[in-house]
Amino acid sequence: MNTSSVSIKSAIAILVVICTLIADQIIKITVKTNMGLYEIINVTNWFEIRFTENDGMAFGMDFIGTMFLALFRMAAIIFFSYILYNIVRKNAPTGFIVCFSLVVAGAAGNIIDNCLYGLIFTESIYGMPPAHFVPIGQGYGSFLSGHVVDMFYFPLFEWPSWMPLVGGNVFFGAIFNFADAAISCGAVALFIFYHKLLSLDYLLKARQ
Repeated sequence: MNTSSVSIKSAIAILVVICTLIADQIIKITVKTNMGLYEIINVTNWFEIRFTENDGMAFGMDFIGTMFLALFRMAAIIFFSYILYNIVRKNAPTGFIVCFSLVVAGAAGNIIDNCLYGLIFTESIYGMPPAHFVPIGQGYGSFLSGHVVDMFYFPLFEWPSWMPLVGGNVFFGAIFNFADAAISCGAVALFIFYHKLLSLDYLLKARQ
């Protein structure tokens, strides 16, 4: 095993995770403390900042409880962190490690919202002033009950009204955050560029 190369790739993985988490939380906190719930900032004709919150999965989906989702995310982070450790030990390609690091960091970014935001923020309520920090434990919820902050919306175009099922709808109507984008970009890049390495045997067994 080339210990020098493994050390460098370990540092890259850690740096990607840390930078992604910092960027994600800076964006979320800035939006939550400066915008009212459902407030919209038009950046361009095809890009808006729309402050929303959700209890559910990525891209604003909301179909299971916040606490269950938070526990699921924790389990997923542990599992994917173990895989990341293994592929670094295997001295996998740097791009492969970066993509997996983005997935881990994205999942961790949203779990931070679930774990902490209910404890440290006042509740964001439509028509009311933006939320603000409060002493820990005096927020709008409890541990694992925080809402995930979403803000990016790209109404690129509307489907023609004559099209069945999708006619008149926005092409991409989801509202998402930086962590969601990290997960999606990392996962898509993995399947496009590194699908040959996505075997359970390769992912789950560290090089001795």
